[in-house]
Amino acid sequence: MRLEDRVAVITGGAGGIGLATARLFLKEGAAGIHLVDLKEEALEAAAEELADERVAWTAADVSMDADVARYTQEALDRFGRINVLFLNAGVEGVVKPMTEYPEETYDQVMGVNVKGVWLGMKHGFPALEKAGGGSVIITSSVAGLQGTPNVSAYTTSKHATIGLMRSGALEGAPLGIRVNSIHPSPVDNRMMRSLEEGFAPGAAEEAKKGFEGMIPLGRYGTNEEMADLALFLASDESRFITGAVIPIDGGLTA
Repeated sequence: MRLEDRVAVITGGAGGIGLATARLFLKEGAAGIHLVDLKEEALEAAAEELADERVAWTAADVSMDADVARYTQEALDRFGRINVLFLNAGVEGVVKPMTEYPEETYDQVMGVNVKGVWLGMKHGFPALEKAGGGSVIITSSVAGLQGTPNVSAYTTSKHATIGLMRSGALEGAPLGIRVNSIHPSPVDNRMMRSLEEGFAPGAAEEAKKGFEGMIPLGRYGTNEEMADLALFLASDESRFITGAVIPIDGGLTA
C-alpha cells in the first residue's frame, strides 16, 4: 500500500494515462482520487469504470484560473487534503507546418499544456504545503527533449513544462513539495491515434510502424507503464528526487 492515506488529484483523469494511474493509485491504498477533465460525461464514465467510493471528480478547463481554483477546492472539500498532484492533462493540437499552423490551435495547446500546469501548481502548492508536503508529477513528452517538425505548438509546450517543473521544484523544496516531469515516447492511446492520422492521413498504421521503428525497444509504451512511473514519483520511494526530467521512452531519446 504505497499510497496509503494519501489523496491524489489527477488532471486528464478520464484519458488513458490518467485513468490507468487512478486505477493503480486506488490499488495501492490511496484514500481519495479526484479526477479532473473537460467533459462531464467522460468523467462519469471513468468514475463508473473505477467503481470506487474513494473517487470524485470535477469537470474543468485546466487553462482557466477559476476552474483550477474550483477543482482544487472541491478536492479539499471532499477529502480534506491533497498529497499528490498529477498534472497530466494535455492536448496534441494538429499536424501542420509552422507556416500553416492555426493561431487558435496554438493558443489552445499552450493554454492546456503549459498554463494548465502553471495554474495547477499555483493553486495546488498551498494545499500540498498544508498537508506537510507532497509530490507534483507533470506529464511532458519526449517532444520536450528534442525537436519534431509539424507539431510546433505541442513541441514548444512540452519544452516549456520543463522550465515550469524546475521552477516549481526550487520553490517547492522549502515547503516539502517535490516536482518532477515524465517524458513518454508514443503511448498506445487516443492521442497517438490522432497524431498517426495527422502525420499520414489515411495511412495511420504505416505511421505507427514508423514511430515504433524509432524506439529501440520496438514498441509503444502503455498507459499502465506511465502509471507505474507516476506511482513511483508519488510514493516515498522517490523521496529524494525533485527537479528531475525522466524519460520513459523505450530508449528513444538515447
